[in-house]
Amino acid sequence: MSIKLRTEIPGPRSRELMTARQHHVPRGPFHVTPIFVKSAKGATIEDVDGNLLLDFASGIGVNNVGHCDGSVAAAVRDQAENFMHVAFNVTPYENYIELCKRLNALTPGDFHKKTFLANSGAEAVENAIKLARAYTKKQAVVCFDHAFHGRTYMAMTLTSKAKPYKMGFGPFNPEVYRTPFPYPYRWAGNALGVSPAIDAQAVDDQCFAEFKDLVINRITPYDCAAVIVEPVLGEGGFIPMSPYFAAKLRAFCSEHKIVLIADEIQSGFGRTGSLFACEQLGLVPDMITTAKGLGGGMPISAVTGKAEIMDAACEGGIGGTFGGSPVSCAAALAVCDLFEKGDILKRAQHLGAQIHETLLDLEKKHAVVGNVRGLGTMMGFELVKDRTTKEPWADGAKQLTKFCYEHGLIIMTAGTYGNVVRLLMPLVISDAELSEGFEILKRGLAELNRHLGHKPSS
Repeated sequence: MSIKLRTEIPGPRSRELMTARQHHVPRGPFHVTPIFVKSAKGATIEDVDGNLLLDFASGIGVNNVGHCDGSVAAAVRDQAENFMHVAFNVTPYENYIELCKRLNALTPGDFHKKTFLANSGAEAVENAIKLARAYTKKQAVVCFDHAFHGRTYMAMTLTSKAKPYKMGFGPFNPEVYRTPFPYPYRWAGNALGVSPAIDAQAVDDQCFAEFKDLVINRITPYDCAAVIVEPVLGEGGFIPMSPYFAAKLRAFCSEHKIVLIADEIQSGFGRTGSLFACEQLGLVPDMITTAKGLGGGMPISAVTGKAEIMDAACEGGIGGTFGGSPVSCAAALAVCDLFEKGDILKRAQHLGAQIHETLLDLEKKHAVVGNVRGLGTMMGFELVKDRTTKEPWADGAKQLTKFCYEHGLIIMTAGTYGNVVRLLMPLVISDAELSEGFEILKRGLAELNRHLGHKPSS
């Protein structure tokens, strides 16, 4: 057993630290759990009270290669002993170039690419939009419902959900337009009992028709610089885009000379069973943004794209003091080595099959599970009060999260309605640890069923 609880959760030291946090830190930063961490390794976290918990959150999808992977930690130590910061814009260094070279080779697309490094996913999104506008000499940007692209002003404008991400922070950036994302489970007129395959393609067609109408008639391709999309919605509820929709989107953008940007900040680096989700969709974007899993725990992000687009900014037009930190570059190169030379992708595919099978079984047995979906290990499920009305149950998701961390499992929620439980366990988690975590999840779902008076199906 990996989970070992020595105190109640949260324990006395965590409660003491939370009191200090409330006194010294603004209320804005949220916490999924009230647990303070002492150390972490692989798929487990030890808190300051000596409790060992399983991690199905990975620091919001960052620790794909596990907490404190030995090769990543060694790369960080080695680089830190040589130099930690000089600023690439002042005195450049080799591992920045090497990482760009690796990303140019690893990302989808058989064309000349260049890469720019920054610190966070939001910075990558901001710079991708800047470069697309500079290249096309156009202004309008199209994004999708349920999207999350970050918290800086352009990224926040592109983000769909208002509370908590945008509430009170307006006005937002101009020339940003939103269109529906194919979300079959909650598409208007989608009734239970309809074939998922037929229904999903119908939704794709309707969403694409609305997208096309927006660009052709309300923006015009003459003014549309870019379309940005998550191949699998992250914060929006782990909804994968279909290859069918991806192909239609790619063809339209190519025809009208619109830059297509794939935001793989959460779905990238093995999370979906391939290095990038785009590979499974058959999608080759003009630009791709990455972060999270790229650094193995260190802050780093990247924009990779066609060389002519990436070269659109004048010298000095993009940059930043800490972007592409040498220490973060070292960590990212170690992560790339793990994916290129190790078996993490095979492990991710194995885990994805197990997770999918387990969640489909939970959907059959628990009436509160309304819909299971995702790609690879990037899986989630919606909690509903009633399967017929599909009324979202956000409080149920909160209750399940609390039940799980009190019993030693860390999970996260997501979704526009706050009712999606998303699973983001490290890809190095063992089968035994995965099973141990799911046993807690099953117990929590049984509690939710009892709360609503449902009897689990056999």
